[in-house]
Amino acid sequence: MYKVIGTSKNRTMRVYWTLEEMGLDYEMVLVSPRSKEVLALNPSGKVPCLIADGEAIIDSVAIIQFLADKHGKMTFPAGTIKRAQQDSFTQFCVDEVEGALWTAAKNSFIHPEEFRVPAIKATAKYEFANAMKTLETRLGDNEFVMGDTFTIPDLLLGHCANWAKGAKFDVPEGPVSAYFERITSRPAYQRAKDKTGY
Repeated sequence: MYKVIGTSKNRTMRVYWTLEEMGLDYEMVLVSPRSKEVLALNPSGKVPCLIADGEAIIDSVAIIQFLADKHGKMTFPAGTIKRAQQDSFTQFCVDEVEGALWTAAKNSFIHPEEFRVPAIKATAKYEFANAMKTLETRLGDNEFVMGDTFTIPDLLLGHCANWAKGAKFDVPEGPVSAYFERITSRPAYQRAKDKTGY
């Protein structure tokens, strides 16, 4: 059984969602970022942490890709062209979609007040809007980013979609909003929300 450390109102939700998609057993340790339990595993104090075979894995993207590779679900095999294309979508999400959201969050409530630059949020929203245009083009008529197969970057993008909604970022109507609705209406996502109180 896996042990997931971190509350659900952050990137830890990605791990809970992944485990639910895969039908795997896990234990929840609902502690906040920078708590002593977290700092003992990750010097940055960030969550999530996953305990697997007595070892700690940190960073949500590393954790969920590890789970996908280990269990052969939600991913294409390493070393294939499909996997490279999948990883490209993962990198796109982290750099261009999540990057804009994280910049806004850091300058809203993460950084100490004296280090926040509230005006940067307008730039972050501009970057996010550009990323949504790119996503629409790359998605095309596909059900998921890799065609008809739900993979790790879909889950990351679905998580970012809800993050964007909470942060009052605009999600364009049409193919992108329909895609986000498909992703976030998945039963595994709803189960993860119910279990964690997300």
